[in-house]
Amino acid sequence: MGEEKVLYSVKMRSSLGGAHGVGGQHISGAERIVTKNSVEQEMISMLHRAWEHDRGAADFIQFKVEAVRHEGITCCPLLPLYQIDTATKEEGRAAAKKELLRSGVSETAMGKGFAILESLTDSMRGAAVVDAETGERLDGLGMRGVRCSCMDCEDTCAYEAQMGAKGLGGEHPREALILASKVAAAPGTVAELCWSDDPFYVTGYVGSPKFGYGRITVMKEKGDPIGGRVFFVKHGTDMDRYVEYMQHQTVLVRIE
Repeated sequence: MGEEKVLYSVKMRSSLGGAHGVGGQHISGAERIVTKNSVEQEMISMLHRAWEHDRGAADFIQFKVEAVRHEGITCCPLLPLYQIDTATKEEGRAAAKKELLRSGVSETAMGKGFAILESLTDSMRGAAVVDAETGERLDGLGMRGVRCSCMDCEDTCAYEAQMGAKGLGGEHPREALILASKVAAAPGTVAELCWSDDPFYVTGYVGSPKFGYGRITVMKEKGDPIGGRVFFVKHGTDMDRYVEYMQHQTVLVRIE
């Protein structure tokens, strides 16, 4: 294998007022899977993102760079994207509830998921995992939740061209669709609910393996700095396997 073919995982997380877990407020996180020649460029881009974020200028920035074994990589398909245009938070959340129900989430579980996100006083770092049938929260990790990590698109140029053609350039749509595609491919996922913690990005989504990525244009008030996500899973899902996949399985999302 030539050196240029070796892939590296580049991850950044940043906070204000100290490190995560010791009082620091989460500002921004990002990750890419790139060739060695692109590592430095990605780190510089992430550094600027942490310093120039709408949530504030981070004063604690942590990077992690590591080689990725090719035999440890799996692929999953890019979810099909559809858009639901809404004008208010209330319209958006009503639309999200309809999408969750038709994706197979029960009324009880849907209510639990919304209750978790709407009661937040700060943004979650990861996702709450909720039984899609009973509504029981399964992860037991509080504000930390389960992080979905270790993913990127297989062909960056083709993906960014496709998103640009849909008028969806920029970091938020790009990263959200990649993450949602990995989540939907996880063994046990029924649906995902998410809205951003960026105070000026009001769009959210419902993702599911059944229908794809439902982009909902308004899901919160502008200026609201609180966001989060919920993974709804089939009753009886093996949580150890699910968390291992989300946090450690390297996935490249493929345009098919």
